[in-house]
Amino acid sequence: MKPRYLQQESAHRDRWAISYLDVVTILLIFFVAAAAKGVAPTPLPAPVKPPAVVKPPESPRPLSDVEQKLRSAGLDVHREERGLVISLPQAILFAPGDDRISESARPVVDEIAAILSPLPNRVILVGHADSQPIHNKRFRNNWELSSARGLSLLDLLTATYGIDESRLSVSSEGSNRPKSPNDTADGRASNRRVEIVILANFSDAPAGDSAG
Repeated sequence: MKPRYLQQESAHRDRWAISYLDVVTILLIFFVAAAAKGVAPTPLPAPVKPPAVVKPPESPRPLSDVEQKLRSAGLDVHREERGLVISLPQAILFAPGDDRISESARPVVDEIAAILSPLPNRVILVGHADSQPIHNKRFRNNWELSSARGLSLLDLLTATYGIDESRLSVSSEGSNRPKSPNDTADGRASNRRVEIVILANFSDAPAGDSAG
């Protein structure tokens, strides 16, 4: 058996060793925790979206320039409050009482389509007739004939020349808007026509115009 003084010394040494281990353990935990915190990934900032580039609206071509081109092509054109009006006599486009555009009219339509295509303006195709009543297998009256002629021109402009149909509208006036008196053959001939109206305000929708 150890002497008492050796037992006391051993007990003191053991207590010191336990305290030392506790401190080392605490320090180890501290450094491990600090290291783990130090390697935590730093959150990346959210990507900044570049501002959208707004393309300025295309300026419409002045109608005076368009009018000059149409006149140079030998077309009957005049200005009205609603816009620029191209007047095409029936004899250029159609046989009497018919709504099918003749092949001989193609050069004229080519000229018009080449001018209309780059424009942003809305366009109304207005059919007109003289005061002579019509009744055949296809059409009961001048209203039907006038509107059918406008639709034929619309079909040609969209299908052959690629003009967007959302820009086009068809209207029928029948014999109600004569260009000349109907009491002569020449007057009646000038009243049988299709008008291509290029609206002055290119963004206006031709409200109220329809085939009828």
